[in-house]
Amino acid sequence: MLLSRFIAITCLTLVLLSCNTEKSKNQLALNSTTEVSTSQKTAESRNLPANFGNYWYVGTAEITSYNLSQSRYGEQREGSAVTIFVTEDFDAQQQVKSDRQKDGDIPMLKLNTTKKFNTGIYPYSIMTSVFNPVSDTRHSLKLVNSVQEWCGQTYMQLNNQEQFEIQTNSYFQSEGDQKINLDKTVLEDEIWNLIRLNPSELPEGTFDIIPSFENFRLAHKEIKAYPAEGSLKSDSLISTYTLVYPQLKRSIAITFNTKFPHEISNWVETHANGETTTATIINRIQSAYWSKKATKDIVLRDSLGLK
Repeated sequence: MLLSRFIAITCLTLVLLSCNTEKSKNQLALNSTTEVSTSQKTAESRNLPANFGNYWYVGTAEITSYNLSQSRYGEQREGSAVTIFVTEDFDAQQQVKSDRQKDGDIPMLKLNTTKKFNTGIYPYSIMTSVFNPVSDTRHSLKLVNSVQEWCGQTYMQLNNQEQFEIQTNSYFQSEGDQKINLDKTVLEDEIWNLIRLNPSELPEGTFDIIPSFENFRLAHKEIKAYPAEGSLKSDSLISTYTLVYPQLKRSIAITFNTKFPHEISNWVETHANGETTTATIINRIQSAYWSKKATKDIVLRDSLGLK
């Protein structure tokens, strides 16, 4: 009897710790009134399409694979990139995924982006995670980036408090471990979530923006906001959002479907040396991937064209 109860409790705990929750729970969170600390004052309500929940609250994540051509050390490196968009409940105080849904949780759209490529004998693995509230227009509440390669590792984390509080850890002596506070402004890494939530919120004209954390790590630039120019070009089928950084001599253009749910098809990043990084879509699936961890589920990687 005791063993049976232990097994039941263990199974329940694993379900609660999964990367997503049931559609009904997510919709309840989306429709609930969220109370947050004074450091997370409510921004304007976000305009969402009527069918938003029919796509984002069905108990699955959207997974898209891309062929990656990454510029690194003056050469093109072939690899793969994956974006995983999923909704989940977020603890407003600790700024982490909630283990169990509770009052005060914030419905979030989370994006995990991974890149893998080789530079000669040694591999690179890059991951960025960004969390944006679904129901209002606050900046990302959390942003994390890590880079692993055979020389060492780097890690950056931003928490949206009274200011942007940024912690960085690096194996480079010149960068070392830092704690930086920046005034709140647009984050390049949140642009991807804005495309999926409401492209009309994409900033246009000239403004200050904090470049992608990946770019900070790979280009070894000072962590701060830089002036940029944003523009959105759309027709009935395809839209492209472009950011240009004159001071950094860098730009990025993200192409996506004009109609909801605004799936991202490709992007092109131009670096200061004139070389480009490109990502072009291989395939896109909907999957509750956190439950697909058996050996038999490896076939799903084949469907995404991933080795």
